[in-house]
Amino acid sequence: MNEKPAAQVEVNAAGLSRGDYQGEPSTLCPGCGHNTISSQILTACYELNLIPEQIVKFSGIGCSSKSPTYFLKRSFGFNGLHGRMPSLALGALFADRTIKGIGISGDGDTASIGFGQFKHIIRRNMPMVYIIENNGVYGLTKGQFSATAEKGLELKHQGRNPYIPIDLAKEALISGASFVARSFSGDAKQVRELIKAAISHYGTAVIDIISPCVTFNNREDTLHSYVWGRQHEAPLHDISYVPYRKAILLGEFEEGTTQEVKLHDGSVVILKKLETDYDPTDKWHALRILEEAEMNRWLITGLIYINPTQPTLFDFHDLVDQPLNRLEVDRIRPDAESLEKLNDSMY
Repeated sequence: MNEKPAAQVEVNAAGLSRGDYQGEPSTLCPGCGHNTISSQILTACYELNLIPEQIVKFSGIGCSSKSPTYFLKRSFGFNGLHGRMPSLALGALFADRTIKGIGISGDGDTASIGFGQFKHIIRRNMPMVYIIENNGVYGLTKGQFSATAEKGLELKHQGRNPYIPIDLAKEALISGASFVARSFSGDAKQVRELIKAAISHYGTAVIDIISPCVTFNNREDTLHSYVWGRQHEAPLHDISYVPYRKAILLGEFEEGTTQEVKLHDGSVVILKKLETDYDPTDKWHALRILEEAEMNRWLITGLIYINPTQPTLFDFHDLVDQPLNRLEVDRIRPDAESLEKLNDSMY
């Protein structure tokens, strides 16, 4: 009797299957937008042929900060204090610039207690992906308004929010971020392509993702709901990420209908123009688009701004290629002659 051959597991160019990028089963609410984002991070890393052990995950406190558990379980992760994720990433990535860092935060973790750290990691332009899972509420502590909740929002147990919201994409742009994007967790393809581009970007890549909370902020007329997001999403462009080794694919797009942004590693982000003739390298245009979106209650999504040549923290300090945490003692300890010269200079 002939046995049926086992199904062959599909692998990527790194020889890994999708299972190698999986995390633990999610404990978040069924339907939570955060789970969709975790799934797209997993898929992006698989399609980019990244080795999980060469990726480090960082998070703070909140529903969003539980997310790293649900993808890349072979990667090292550090879940830290509320709002302190950027400090963790700064220390780890400065010590070893060969690894890729993915930071997961939330609107509470970033826009409230972590606002200062958010601003400072941006101005240093540390090469890392900074994803904000933005649902407008503190879901882990039963749905209080967060700093991104829209003014006038009324929830059953919280009353009415009297404060104007913080726009994290605008804050990132004003702070000097070299990569700013916004997406909606219900648009899986756009989320995935933006994550791919962010991973390949050399600098702090901020992605503000509207991620509906189905338990505490599920009113259909709120900015952070699935219904509102699907009805009001206004993409700036259709996004495709093309690795440098597949650059021949550029020929598939009709001349004059796309704009290409070349990243430092030779890969390309292709922006296929929709209704808006939009230039993501024009910072003032980006700010104007965000201002118009706020006034008109539009959910503008896509790559809002990018500067692939902006210097990073590594450039400021002229770091050696070898990870600092692996340098031998004789390379980090001054010799006696150098110490003597230094001491003499103090007189």
